[in-house]
Parts: sequence; C-alpha cells; structure tokens
Amino acid sequence: MYLRIPKDRIGVLIGKNGEVKRRIEEEGGVKIDIDSQSGEVVIDDTNAKDAFKAWRTRDVITAIGRGFSPDKAMKLFNDDYYLEIVDIKEFAGKSENRLRVLKGRVIGREGRTRKKIEESTGAYLSIYGSTVGIIGDYYSLESAKKAVIMLLSGRKHSTTYYYLERRRRELRAMELEMYEPIEEVE
Repeated sequence: MYLRIPKDRIGVLIGKNGEVKRRIEEEGGVKIDIDSQSGEVVIDDTNAKDAFKAWRTRDVITAIGRGFSPDKAMKLFNDDYYLEIVDIKEFAGKSENRLRVLKGRVIGREGRTRKKIEESTGAYLSIYGSTVGIIGDYYSLESAKKAVIMLLSGRKHSTTYYYLERRRRELRAMELEMYEPIEEVE
C-alpha cells in the first residue's frame, strides 16, 4: 500500500528515535518505509498475520498525516474506532479567504467550538490544511461529522450546539437501554 503525508508530519510519524514508527509496525504487523523527501509512505503487509490490522495501519498513518497525535491515531487499531476526513474545500470553493473563515468556524474562538464538539460526542477532531479529521466510534463519529458539516454549511453555532446537546442525550438514553436489567420470565 502506498500513501503520501505532508512533509511536516513525517517527523511525527517517525517519532523520537523511531519509536512511533516502531509501535505502528508492531501493532499492524507490517513494515513501513518512509521517503522523507517526498512524504511517500510504503506499507509492506506481506508478512502480516492480521489483514485487518495491516489495513488499519493505512488509516493510522493517514490520521497522523492529517494532524492527529500518534496516541489518538493508534486508537484506529481498535475495531470500534474509525477515521473520517471532511474536505473544507467542498464548502469553500477556490477562495483561500473563505477556507480560512470556515476553518475558524469549526475551531471557534480560542478553540471552544472544536472542544465543544469533542466533549459532546467523544470524538477527536483535527483541523489541518483544508481538512477536518475526525476519529471516533460509529455514533460519536457520525455526530461530530454532522456538527462539522452544519458549521461548514453556514448554520449558526447555537443551532449546532443545540444539535450536539440533543444528540448527547439520545446517545445516553441508548446506552442506558443497553444496560437495563432483563426481567426474568416465570
């Protein structure tokens, strides 16, 4: 498998003394080759014992390339976590100024909007370049993605916050239903 990450994220992928790269290789059961000049990453999965983890290695590396810390990206090796990338350019068009404005809407003043989305959904957000990366389980990912799209589409922050609060209540109710004791039948 081949992929490319931004040159300024190569150091994060490698880590101090190659520690991050080594952790990813061990967890995914693969061998990773990184070209620091082009940012090209080659994942050799020929000796992988678990094809799923080898495949998820691609998502982990993509997440690091999209601005996530290695610890957050490594959560993608868990079966319950997923990565979603939202392209801000789809909402901004070709205008660099509009791109900046939309990134600012998702981040919010002093990072409050991003923090609110993360706290309300349990997902992790990374705004990097012209993308918003989201890592989370199925429900948190879908809730965070909808909130991000609402903001990028021009919805008011208050409307988005209301959606997040309502969604959080719905997810809590679902969670409580899953753990209700089952009545015994006589």
